[in-house]
Amino acid sequence: MSEHVEWSETEAPAPSATAAVTPADAADAARLVAFGLQPKLQPARDQEYAELLRRYREDPPFARLADAVAAGLGLVVLEVSPRAGMAVTAAEDSVFAVRMGDYARRTSADGGDRFLHGLAHLAVAAMAFPRPEDLADDGYIGRVTVNGVDAFVRQACRRLEERAEEHGDNTDPATDAPGLEAAWRIWARRSAAGATKDARRLAGSTTGIVGKAAAFLTDSGFLQRTGEDNGGTYRTTSRYQLQVRDMAGSAAMAELLELGVVPVTDGTPTLLPAEHTDDLELAADAGLPFHAPSHS
Repeated sequence: MSEHVEWSETEAPAPSATAAVTPADAADAARLVAFGLQPKLQPARDQEYAELLRRYREDPPFARLADAVAAGLGLVVLEVSPRAGMAVTAAEDSVFAVRMGDYARRTSADGGDRFLHGLAHLAVAAMAFPRPEDLADDGYIGRVTVNGVDAFVRQACRRLEERAEEHGDNTDPATDAPGLEAAWRIWARRSAAGATKDARRLAGSTTGIVGKAAAFLTDSGFLQRTGEDNGGTYRTTSRYQLQVRDMAGSAAMAELLELGVVPVTDGTPTLLPAEHTDDLELAADAGLPFHAPSHS
């Protein structure tokens, strides 16, 4: 009799463990991932989303199940919280990574233009979060303008050109060369604005390229448009901060920040005037103050 009792006590939890994951649980986990793929959806405005987030935080088996569903779809879970919701990013081999590829192909058939669109995204991220502390602070909100980002890149172009001349590097266009050294050659020679007959910004101008990047990031829930000044003003979202944290170690972003074009003191990005020149026309209407670096 005692042996039978011991066997029952030992085996009794097994059905409970099996019942911990049901088809309904799998459906809920998939539903949570589906919410995460709607970046503009805010948990505070959707009761079901908020409840599934609460369950994720309080129910470890459910959390593991949701993570597994995301992994199976080629998604990387960056954070699950009330502020960000279920923030996910697509791995390179995920079907959900196609959207960015489509974006790149829609920009232009010209490889150089696609390169510029990539640089615009890099510059927005660098301008929005210029310091490691900004990425680490969950409460930090970055602010950028279309004209300001273009001015930032053009200042970077000047620094890169100076660096190339100092090292005696070839300054002829090389659109297929990697890194920022090739990017400045293309960007600096492209019109900053231009206009169509009805005064709209040319899509192929550099501000047009930055504007397209900002619109894409807004549609993706990474930026929020806050005004029309300076080509369009935007603030960052918690999801974008998580995305930039994920890419912060990239060599290109590090190289861009190391140029020293964006000095930071209190976390508000500004632009330094170009050295050895009084020509600040390239950064007109940037929407950002220029100031000289402090010397102590």
